[in-house]
Amino acid sequence: MIDSMSQAGLDRLHDAMAARVAKGEFPGMVTLVARGDDVRVDELGTMAFDEKQPMRRDTIFRITSMTKPILATATMMLAEDGLLALDEPVDRLLPELAHRKVLKRIDGPLDDTVPARRPVTVDDLLTFRMGHGLVVEPTFDPPYPIVNAANDQRLVMGYPDPRTPYDPDEWIKRFGALPLMYQPGERWQYNTGSLVLSVLVARAARQSLPELFRTRIFEPLGMKDTGFTIAPEKIDRLPSNYQTNFQTGKLERQTTSGPDVWTKPPPFPSGAAGLVSTIDDYLAFARLLRDGGVHNDKRLLSPDSLRRMTANHLTPEQMTGGGPILGGQGWGYGVAIATAPDEVSSEPGRYGWNGGYGTFWFNDPSRDLIAIAMTQVSDILFNGTTTEFAKLAVNSSGEDKA
Repeated sequence: MIDSMSQAGLDRLHDAMAARVAKGEFPGMVTLVARGDDVRVDELGTMAFDEKQPMRRDTIFRITSMTKPILATATMMLAEDGLLALDEPVDRLLPELAHRKVLKRIDGPLDDTVPARRPVTVDDLLTFRMGHGLVVEPTFDPPYPIVNAANDQRLVMGYPDPRTPYDPDEWIKRFGALPLMYQPGERWQYNTGSLVLSVLVARAARQSLPELFRTRIFEPLGMKDTGFTIAPEKIDRLPSNYQTNFQTGKLERQTTSGPDVWTKPPPFPSGAAGLVSTIDDYLAFARLLRDGGVHNDKRLLSPDSLRRMTANHLTPEQMTGGGPILGGQGWGYGVAIATAPDEVSSEPGRYGWNGGYGTFWFNDPSRDLIAIAMTQVSDILFNGTTTEFAKLAVNSSGEDKA
């Protein structure tokens, strides 16, 4: 039996987030806590610092890396259909990545390579162990030749904006001309696996990624405001987004992801960071995973696929090597996994992910809990907001399941 949520706990959550709005940490936020069929939504503040338009439940947010769990779900659906296999080399669908070369040293010249010990597999893309991604030591993306080459090619490896100008075929061709940073399976490295997977699943499905997402996930779940573009009549529901300028210490409005960008289809629909969504749309997706892959009595995802998605696939060394991005957590397919009790949950198994423009989600199976917070201020990911929100969301959920 599941007890109802604690109103006192929900009030504490509201007060804590409202205090951050009042201090000017972000102009507004929409939060959601759901347990069973009990859903509580809180709308705080405004869409921008210099505007009076309030944040609303139907506000459309750039969810950036919260796109990744949706991409992983689509991949598992195609695997269930037999259109791809998790253990197969990517070469069949991505011949551009056959016969990989690997740098001898991460900071070495691009032609100082050795052959890859084995091909990259679909599983490597899902678990971010393909041998390419963000470099977190000694700092994010230091100017090594391999990093500079990707930047020179405008492949947009680490950030959603500005967008790459290439279509998927051209993007994978250019990426395929670069060596890998490490041997496949060796390390966890963020982001690139989802970009490559975006091309692979579209080819496997013989559909564009927007069409695949729409037919297999968005329409079945009723996610009417989620996509790679925003209809012109809805564009006023997109908030301004902000990030601190670390030279001045002040929050600044960002200009690379404005309304004009979102009314046009992207050349490269990115399964790494390309979607917008609303809090209720994302709740529908989170519920699909919470409910074992079933929506409205119809199975969309098998229990085995869900188990694979939400199980940790990393070694302890790979978890540690993930640096501040992974924070010592495990990684499944498109989601981080709490592998042990921590400051948020008393039991392991919590899973979810965040978006670099200020969105955050997790499912906690031990409490039948879904929690989502959406702003458009990147700072919430490193100023303690997400940890405070997560703790208070868990505390508001009442007693554990008996």
